[in-house]
Amino acid sequence: MCPVELSVIVTILNEVDNIRPLIKRIHAALEGMTYEIVYVDDGSTDGSVALLKSLDDPRLVVVELRKNYGQSLALMAGIDMARGTYIATMDGDLQNDPADIPAMLELVRDKDWDLVVGERINRQDGALLRKVPSKIANWIIRNLSGVHLRDYGCALKVFRAQIARDLGIYGELHRFISVLASLEGARITQIPVRHHARQHGQSKYGLGRTFRVVSDLILMLFLKKYLQRPMHLFGQVGLAIFAGGALINLYLLILKIAGQDIWGKPLLILGALLVLTGVQLVTVGIIVEVLMRTYYESQQKRPYKIREVRRAGDVAEVHPLNLSRSEQLREL
Repeated sequence: MCPVELSVIVTILNEVDNIRPLIKRIHAALEGMTYEIVYVDDGSTDGSVALLKSLDDPRLVVVELRKNYGQSLALMAGIDMARGTYIATMDGDLQNDPADIPAMLELVRDKDWDLVVGERINRQDGALLRKVPSKIANWIIRNLSGVHLRDYGCALKVFRAQIARDLGIYGELHRFISVLASLEGARITQIPVRHHARQHGQSKYGLGRTFRVVSDLILMLFLKKYLQRPMHLFGQVGLAIFAGGALINLYLLILKIAGQDIWGKPLLILGALLVLTGVQLVTVGIIVEVLMRTYYESQQKRPYKIREVRRAGDVAEVHPLNLSRSEQLREL
């Protein structure tokens, strides 16, 4: 079987009118390359699967999920099925342009980047429902995550396959792929890409996703800053709260010794609550610390990633500790 250089992953939900035009554009953009197109259908009900299965295209791989799991898990399924050395992801609504993929692939393949992210320069979306919320979300993510990109929401990305498989895109974390890749030590850059207006079908996005983005961002901040040292978060906050409660109780104790009645004072209740909350947070920190160590040690994982190992006279090699558990078993 001829090795595949690039796997183009397209996740769709009810995009039947966009399938043929997009596949045609991908073929035109990637002419002369060895590639496959992995279409992941996330529970479409408009005939998208039937159309995909009817196409006689040797480069097409159709992955049909049993139901609608969401874009993150659909993307994970596509990555798991991909055979390419490099992986490109894009939406199936014709708003991303496959013609941008070769330039992005060149940066990953020849310029030593691990992930190249598209930046939609002239977005062809509505201002109120898409552009304004996107600008706000981009500003928040950029300032809180420490990953400085201008556009986090563009689905057009090109990865090294190893980085893509290490991401762990659960829940709805596809919006934070760049942050997840940063956690894996990936070198990330962003380049301008084209963006087209939607011609067929309806957008799956709206203002309702804002609260999900905020909750996912809180998770990402924990993963980025405290996953390997959770006690630094829970312990410090817990000790600070405990100290506040202890000072209040000490003050009330002095008042009691001085002969004043402190029973029933709101300050007494506040002091007791702060002490109990502080003890609970420190306890949670210890438990999470133990769970983190169990997570790494039980699966023989390491809390670090080695990019490559070079020895005199040897070619660069991927360190075996960087392989996933399934990859380690295949090596054996």
